[in-house]
Amino acid sequence: MPPEDHDRAADPPEDTAAMSRPVPRSPCAHPLPANPYAHSRWTGSFTVVEVLGEIDMATADFVAEHLDAATAPAEPDVLVDLRGVTFFDCSGLRLLCRAEARARERGGRLRIVSDLPRMRRLLRAAGLLNRFPPLAELPPPRRLESESPQPPPP
Repeated sequence: MPPEDHDRAADPPEDTAAMSRPVPRSPCAHPLPANPYAHSRWTGSFTVVEVLGEIDMATADFVAEHLDAATAPAEPDVLVDLRGVTFFDCSGLRLLCRAEARARERGGRLRIVSDLPRMRRLLRAAGLLNRFPPLAELPPPRRLESESPQPPPP
């Protein structure tokens, strides 16, 4: 096998083709096909990108498509849920930094959700703990001003 074959990204599991339904409508421009490494949903005033499994150089592009879509609108509020991650390396950190910078450029923010001690250690070792202080759980959805309850009729 030639050496360049080792550098190719791993193909997603075969049953991924069966999961090619679009995700529910969100403020993102286009619905993304489901993949085994990331799922996106819109909850209240923020977009949640749930990341799953091993995130490394071979799988980072699957996550990147969801982060790119979530940070595309003006003033994005993105929560990256890393609680389902079993492995996360510098490829994943690079994605987070790029997506957070993009969200900030558009007047928004990106936060991470992780209750995993190993994620906190990784962020600390990379000098990113202050940039990405992890939330232990997803915050409750906030109501948008347009969704304010109407006062009862007299």
